[in-house]
Amino acid sequence: MDRLTVFVCESQPIVVEGLTKVLSGCEDLEFSGAVSRLGEALDAIRSVQPDLVLVDQAAGLKMVFQFITDAKSTWPRCQPILWVNDLAEVDCFRALQLGARGIIKKNLPIEALRECLRSVGRGNVWIENSLPESAGPVERRSAPRLTPREKEIVHHVCGGLKNKEIAGQLRITAGTVKVHLMHIFEKTGVRDRFELAVHGRKLLGSEHADEISRAENATAAT
Repeated sequence: MDRLTVFVCESQPIVVEGLTKVLSGCEDLEFSGAVSRLGEALDAIRSVQPDLVLVDQAAGLKMVFQFITDAKSTWPRCQPILWVNDLAEVDCFRALQLGARGIIKKNLPIEALRECLRSVGRGNVWIENSLPESAGPVERRSAPRLTPREKEIVHHVCGGLKNKEIAGQLRITAGTVKVHLMHIFEKTGVRDRFELAVHGRKLLGSEHADEISRAENATAAT
């Protein structure tokens, strides 16, 4: 079994020590290092090349969001996970657009943290509490049959576009976009555009993953 390596950006040494002990008891998870400041993290990630990067929010969201983008550029295979005390839904959405693949609160049980790491390591997006019914891959309805237009809508939602912006891209009305979204929600079982953005890759399939990533990167650059 390949072990997932976990690197940590955490300002409190006692938290790092506790995490080290937690991971030492896992056959599939391996602690690969830690830094206390984001400014030191990129060089370490370049050297260690971890699978997963846990990031606390002590440096402030602006710096954390920039770090997510920089980390993906430094080591594209790393999967950033925000390890937070609390995070507004709009900030969760922004983090996902920038490349975060997990968001977990520090007050959750240790088992939830392990599951988050494993799920993100398997290629899923993992969010607990913000989306209590949607952690992990979409399983409500297997292989929803989206029309080409509906797939375009999902693609643009993953890129962070609003209804009016999507309408401009597709040369349709904002009302038509809304109708398409209602049909997408019904077919897939997701509840809103935030959850749709979380699961966009799963719904569209691997052949659209690169297109979605380019859309997210373009949004992050604006």
